Amino acid sequence: MSNSEKPNAEKLKNFLLQEIIPDLEEAIDEMFAFIEKAKMASIADKEELQDLQEMHGECKEIVAEIEAGEMPDAEAEEILKEFVEMKTADEE
Repeated sequence: MSNSEKPNAEKLKNFLLQEIIPDLEEAIDEMFAFIEKAKMASIADKEELQDLQEMHGECKEIVAEIEAGEMPDAEAEEILKEFVEMKTADEE
């Protein structure tokens, strides 16, 4: 099955590449700048940075899985729904 036959996988990939990954990279950069400026980071700051980096890595893995044609469209649809809900919640 090609990606053209997996519309949700393609939507998920585009959403990750255009919305989620750039947002995560910006948040990671801001966190690094904050930690550097403060000259020290709390445990919570370090944990937040680690969480952002892990989520960034997971997003990259999802994109790679879609590009390899290994993600079922139904799974892509579920993941896409979760990311859209997260993004919507962040904007409120």
